[in-house]
Amino acid sequence: MQIELPENLQQVAARLLGDRLPLAERFVRLLAQQGVERGLIGPREVDRLWERHLVNCALLADAIGPEVRTLADVGSGAGLPGVVIAIARPELEITLIETMQRRTTWLDEVNGELGLGLEVVRARAEELHGIRQFDAVTARAVAALDKLARWTLPLVAPGGELLAMKGSSAAQEIEKAHKVLTKLGGEDPRITTHGDGEVEVPTTVVHVRRRAEATRKGDGRG
Repeated sequence: MQIELPENLQQVAARLLGDRLPLAERFVRLLAQQGVERGLIGPREVDRLWERHLVNCALLADAIGPEVRTLADVGSGAGLPGVVIAIARPELEITLIETMQRRTTWLDEVNGELGLGLEVVRARAEELHGIRQFDAVTARAVAALDKLARWTLPLVAPGGELLAMKGSSAAQEIEKAHKVLTKLGGEDPRITTHGDGEVEVPTTVVHVRRRAEATRKGDGRG
């Protein structure tokens, strides 16, 4: 079981996590020890927790602007990226939104163990439409962008951003979601990559800003 920080990732991990790297190491150990048994990660993921998950998610911190104060992570699952962002950016007020009780139980336990001061909410995203809004909303491997936008954009405060972690299909997803984004008040979709020259596979993020005048609620399931 490989749970030590690989040498080739030490520099980028130090840049992103600084003196909070020990918290990330504790989170990795918790995932390695309990994640598979509790159905949070697949057995093949244990040996690549740092590269594929921790550093990949920590790079999302580079995409979060300095003006952001409140952030919601939708479909937090094992805490990726929400818990990692909380470690990397402790000044943020972070809410983890997850539908499954066994996952919210895990997130509550991790929050208590690491002392991150997170808010964990068991709900579907659309149940919070019209009730909660955040400067930024993140999501990783939740759904295609057109569906994801229906769940998440109504949670983004006017002028705020949806930050969706995506792969090589990001451009195609933006094109397919164009009408939905426009209807929901989303504008200026763009793609940024983070970790170029630092990791083998950089983190790809789709940014969608919510127009100040947007009032329409989303629909669908979250």
